[in-house]
Amino acid sequence: MATTFRGLHESGCFVIPNPWDIGTARYLRKLGFQALATTSAGFAFSVGMPDADWTVPRDLMLKHIAEIVSATDLPVNADFESGYSHDPQGVAANVRLCVETGVAGLSIEDATGDSEKPLYDLPLAIERMKAARSAAPDIVLTARAECFLVGHPQPLRESIRRLQAYAEAGADVLYAPGVRERSDIQAIVAAVHPKPVNVLAIAGLKVSDLADLGVRRVSLGSSLARAAWTGFIRASKLIAEEGSFAGLDGAVAYSELTEVFRDIAK
Repeated sequence: MATTFRGLHESGCFVIPNPWDIGTARYLRKLGFQALATTSAGFAFSVGMPDADWTVPRDLMLKHIAEIVSATDLPVNADFESGYSHDPQGVAANVRLCVETGVAGLSIEDATGDSEKPLYDLPLAIERMKAARSAAPDIVLTARAECFLVGHPQPLRESIRRLQAYAEAGADVLYAPGVRERSDIQAIVAAVHPKPVNVLAIAGLKVSDLADLGVRRVSLGSSLARAAWTGFIRASKLIAEEGSFAGLDGAVAYSELTEVFRDIAK
């Protein structure tokens, strides 16, 4: 499965959507997507927790990742946050556990969860990436530089510096979530070439636009989960606050969903 997943990154540009349960995973498979990725935020919301560093316990996340892996025959990339450990040895041990779920790839980020010092110092971040690589030599390793998300004063410059270092440390795919400007995306792609770059979907841009910028993989993060929550929140608020069922207008029919999953289950 890892070989198949690795091959998707060799040319072109593909979308890797993020389901948060078995049903959404299987529906995305039915739509023809070639790979899936877990979403720490989408899963956290589904179990009534915020998406904060390690709020969802490691073992619960591993169970969820295994569930998504077993839901379809597609390769799965695990959103494994910062590896559930600060030190490289702990990252390596946890990455081994993640690999045991059957994932084809996983991502490790460099955010500490500490607002006073939101990013690991680069030497430690590099050691953490090397530890993840040594613990998972065969799967696709994605390195995330969180500079844009933590408010770094020079997010593009620091992201490039970090992603280049992570590539040297053995990362297969480079990812700076939160980058939005076309020129910034092009700069990242050029700086880490020929390594493939993942970009978080950007409103107003199509897959073809990102492909033209040299992006190889587009992930959706929590977007699909938040889209589902948008409909749920609107409908339930109208009922609770106004006694109105207007929020249910346009909802997919019960019979349609039943037929979809009856067909999937064949």
